Amino acid sequence: MRNLLVVCSVVTSVVASGLSIAAQKPVGAEPVRIAVDLDAKQGAFKPAYAWFGYDEANYTTMKDGRALLGELHDLTPAPVYIRAHHLLTSGDGRAELKFSSTNVYTEDAQGRPHYDFTLLDGIFDAWKAAGVKPMVELGFMPKDLAAVLPNRHEPYQVHYPASTVSGASNNPPKDYAKWEELCRVVTAHLVERYGRDEVLGWYFEVWNEPDIDYWHGSMEDYFKLYDHAVAGVRAALPGARVGGPATTSPRSEKARGFLKAFLDHVQGGKSDAGGGKVPLDFISFHAKGSPAIQGAAVTMGIDRELKDVDAGFGLIASYSRFKGLPIILSEADPEGCAACSSRVNPANNYRNGTLYPAYTAAAYKALLDLNARHGTNLISMLSWSFEFEDKEYFEGFRDLATNGIDKPILNLFRMLGMMGGERVAVTSSGAVALDTMVASGVRGAADVDALATRDRDSAEVLVWNYRDETVAGPGARTVVGVKGIPAGVKRVLVEAFRIDGTHSNAYTEWLGMGSPPQPDSEQRMKLKAAGQLAMVGSPRWLEVRDGEVEIPEDVTGESVSLLRLSWVGEVRAKAVEVRGVR
Repeated sequence: MRNLLVVCSVVTSVVASGLSIAAQKPVGAEPVRIAVDLDAKQGAFKPAYAWFGYDEANYTTMKDGRALLGELHDLTPAPVYIRAHHLLTSGDGRAELKFSSTNVYTEDAQGRPHYDFTLLDGIFDAWKAAGVKPMVELGFMPKDLAAVLPNRHEPYQVHYPASTVSGASNNPPKDYAKWEELCRVVTAHLVERYGRDEVLGWYFEVWNEPDIDYWHGSMEDYFKLYDHAVAGVRAALPGARVGGPATTSPRSEKARGFLKAFLDHVQGGKSDAGGGKVPLDFISFHAKGSPAIQGAAVTMGIDRELKDVDAGFGLIASYSRFKGLPIILSEADPEGCAACSSRVNPANNYRNGTLYPAYTAAAYKALLDLNARHGTNLISMLSWSFEFEDKEYFEGFRDLATNGIDKPILNLFRMLGMMGGERVAVTSSGAVALDTMVASGVRGAADVDALATRDRDSAEVLVWNYRDETVAGPGARTVVGVKGIPAGVKRVLVEAFRIDGTHSNAYTEWLGMGSPPQPDSEQRMKLKAAGQLAMVGSPRWLEVRDGEVEIPEDVTGESVSLLRLSWVGEVRAKAVEVRGVR
């Protein structure tokens, strides 16, 4: 009776919160059939998921920030890249929502530069200690270098929530030669501290979203900023990977026009820093969904994010010179404001639960498919999500962990980190067509689809059940058929991992505890465990017939599953049997 009461309490709390949990039984007479063809290879599975970013660079060196960086490194064998704002901003190094600082650059009374790398070194040292790699965003403008602009009487920092962007820290430099020298000195310092070969593996991106109020100059001013920044970086490190312009959503005519003008500048213009060609090693822009909000309910806008990507890829592909350049979506998210918690907007509670990972799984496959359609070179879908130090538990920020407790979204990235080798073809009778998803999202039937990879002795199938609405939706009975298993393999070992209302989900565990504002040590241990990626049941052996195997996998509404198949020689198989896995 006590266990029944606990279960009822969890369900009641979850429903009261507006969260859809995966508790519905699958419906429908015919199962969704997902067909995986291991012989239909579609190219290397690039770890575009292994990129993360955040506004508050100073969170890097705080307790929970350091711990989370270690977890990000451990989720995949691929390099994990980190992008952060405010690496050049002036201030005392104390983070607050949407603002940080390093105070790396000041000037004396005669206007002579002084460099202090104490705070900047702390950030980069923490990244190195965690084993992650920086994507060095060159921004924002140091206070002593910022131009004073007419008709913009604003302080250097505007505190959130008065503004979601900063003040004069987004101004152009008063002296572009000094800006170039700042970029040179910072890069030279990084090379000296971390080594030339290491820094050559990083990416240097000039500024953030210069097409909106993150840049208080003109478009031409940004091109000048870019030219001098790249000249400074390359002076210190010839061969450094440089790029931009990190513009906002290309579905907007203004943002798309800015991106096109930048590409035209690179293609046909002369650098303001020396008059030569303008270097460009990668192209970056941002892609954001736009949910519809009604009270505490949210209807996701996956179509908006995909329209951004479709428009951006299409524009880049129209330039023969740029079509093959790496594309970094240096922010790719369901919406735009990570620091806007559920206190600001109750609907942002969706970020705590299962809708966020289900959305991201569906979007990830669509991004890969759009990349293939345009023949472009996507290497990064950077999730603008990290953690917010010392905030309330499950406050509804767009983050990966809360007070050191991992959220369901982080487990999706763990699942993706378990995939590798080559991507292979998948068809699903429950999939929403790509063109439909781009045009109108997933507003009718759910998108029950999959993404699959294979290596020599293994295969992985990621399966999700996603709809735009954050309401309790029906589950789906699925049968995952995998063919192309190598000849001679008689059976495969199948492991199943799942994110739903009762697996890999610390949020429902917290709700079941009564949403304690400060969990005690025993509660924290339970939350820590619930936040890890959970295996469903035990690994099981399935017989292979004519190179094929069928796996029943019921995917409840708003959930994600990963099926991992492995086939090994008889000696290893018997060793596994001895340990009791059958």
